[in-house]
Amino acid sequence: MDEQPSTLKSLKEKLVEHKGVECSHACRDTCALLTEAMREETDMTRTYEEMMHVCNYADVHDFIRELLEEKSQTVLRINQKLNELRARGQILDGVISSFDPKPQK
Repeated sequence: MDEQPSTLKSLKEKLVEHKGVECSHACRDTCALLTEAMREETDMTRTYEEMMHVCNYADVHDFIRELLEEKSQTVLRINQKLNELRARGQILDGVISSFDPKPQK
C-alpha cells in the first residue's frame, strides 16, 4: 500500500529529475524541499523587482508590486518554517542528550 497518487508521484519525479532535490524524510535541522522552494520564491521576488523598475504603466506596476508583496510574504513563511524545524531539531537533540549515559571517570 505504498502506492502514491500519480500527481504526487509525478511532482516528486520532476523535483528529483529537474532540480536534483529529493525529500530525505528526516526534516530535523532543515528541509531540502523547503530550502529549494525558498530559493525559487526569492528568485521570483527578484524578477518582480526588476519588472517594477522596467514597467511604467501604473496599473501593471501596481499589480506587480502586489505580486512582489505576496512572494515576499511566502519567503518569510518558508523561512519561519525552516527556523521552526531547526529549533525543533535542537530541542530533540537536547532531549536525546539528556538520556545519554554520563561517561564514568
